[in-house]
Amino acid sequence: MHVCRTGSRHLTIKLYDAVVIGAGVFGVWTAYHLRNSGKTVLLVDAYGAGNSRSSSGDESRGVRIGYGSDELYTRSAMRSLRQWLELLEDRKCRHLFQRTGSLWMGKKEDPYMRETSRVLQRVGAKLEEFSGTELAKRYPQFNSEDIEWATLEPDSGALLARQVVGVVMDSFLDKGGEYLMGKVSAPAQISNFTCVTTESGEKISAGVFVFACGPWLAKVFPELLGRRLFVTRQEVFYFGAPSGVGYRPGNMPVWCHQDDQAYGFPDLENRGVKSAFDNYGTPFDPDTEERLVSKEGLAQMRAYLARRVPALAQALVVETRVCQ
Repeated sequence: MHVCRTGSRHLTIKLYDAVVIGAGVFGVWTAYHLRNSGKTVLLVDAYGAGNSRSSSGDESRGVRIGYGSDELYTRSAMRSLRQWLELLEDRKCRHLFQRTGSLWMGKKEDPYMRETSRVLQRVGAKLEEFSGTELAKRYPQFNSEDIEWATLEPDSGALLARQVVGVVMDSFLDKGGEYLMGKVSAPAQISNFTCVTTESGEKISAGVFVFACGPWLAKVFPELLGRRLFVTRQEVFYFGAPSGVGYRPGNMPVWCHQDDQAYGFPDLENRGVKSAFDNYGTPFDPDTEERLVSKEGLAQMRAYLARRVPALAQALVVETRVCQ
């Protein structure tokens, strides 16, 4: 037990080795590993693990190992995928990773794709390379007219994001971790504090605090991060796929058009083909702004699809998201 001093009051509360604040993908995995190492751990989230307001709350997230010349990222991603597969296998939900492959399309001399290919060869990762002509044969869903070069990571794919966050959370709890739903108030100082307080008045004490708050971090530590973190609005669209299997996993990979800074996912779990732009959107407040896509964003996406994935250009929008 520990006495937390708040003003003139002394409150006796439980002391944890570590408290992790934020139950998105970074938070739940951090809590899981801390608990796995024998620590007493409390995980706290304002709205629930993988909730719809969080950056981990969408239906899918891509898994790739190519990151240009950043070999550190590549090795980290390879290790991460192994851990995902081990956990999902252990929990008997291996289907939550869809091994679709990860396809990149661009110019022959694109430096990012060149460096990616070089690094993947050096670390011994599987990578297939082919021309735009071959692309048209393998993946006729894409207009390959001005695509000079394509690469495919055959072992990469998509995680069903919201669901896998829940799997890690359940694994953490099964190992004896504790969970509290509550919104933690910003600490009065950025160092040497032993307690945090929820908005409902609960006091939480620990030896170490880990803040995995994603787009809320700048609000938790405004002096430290307020001018360093830029939260942006990223619009995501799901389009009704044409009838048949052509846009299903196994026939269509997760993809990225390098020149357009656009990416997409096949029709996972019959929810539609997902597509979004990777360039930064406008500033976004995760607490006050509605998660509604714009007409301008939809028009830009339809123009992209007309050029790159023609059969989806006039497809019905079946779902939208705003990620941050």
